[in-house]
Amino acid sequence: MSSLNSDRTSNGTPGQDVGLLVLRLAVGLTLAAHGSQILGWISGSGLDATGRFFTMSGYPSGRAMAVVAGLGELLGGLGLAAGLLTPLAAAAVVGTMVNAVAVKWNGGFFAPQGIEYELLLTAGAAALALTGPGRLAADRLLPGLRSHRTAYGVAALALALASAAVILALRR
Repeated sequence: MSSLNSDRTSNGTPGQDVGLLVLRLAVGLTLAAHGSQILGWISGSGLDATGRFFTMSGYPSGRAMAVVAGLGELLGGLGLAAGLLTPLAAAAVVGTMVNAVAVKWNGGFFAPQGIEYELLLTAGAAALALTGPGRLAADRLLPGLRSHRTAYGVAALALALASAAVILALRR
C-alpha cells in the first residue's frame, strides 16, 4: 500500500481523533469568525473598509477580493470545524492565508504587523489537509472521503498554492 494512499484515520487512536477535533474547532471557528467580520456580519471592518485595504495593498477590485477572502475564511473555517470536505476547506483557508502572509510579509514575524497569526492558521489548515479530520468528522459520512487519503490533501494544497499564485500575480 502506497504511503500517499494509506487510510490515516482508521489507524488513529481516540486521543488522536479528539486532538484533531480540537485543532479543527480552534482553527476553523477562528477563521469563520474572522471571515464573518470581513463580510460585515459581526463586529469588524466590513466589506467596504476591507475592500479599501485590499485596494491599498495592490489588489484589483478590492471589494470583490474582500468578498472572496471573507467567504474563503468563513466557508473554509466552517468546513474545517465540521470536518466537512476537509481537503477543500483547508485549500480555501491556505489560499486565502498565503495572500495574507504576502501582504504582511514586510511587517516581520510578530503580531500585530507580522505574519505569526496568519502563518499559524495556514500551518494548521495544511496539517489538517494532510492528516485528515479524524473520525469525529462529517467526512466520515461521505463515501469518497470516509477513508482519508493523503493524496487528497496534497492535491488540495497544490490547488490552494496555484490559486494563491494567480491572485498574487494580479497584485500590483
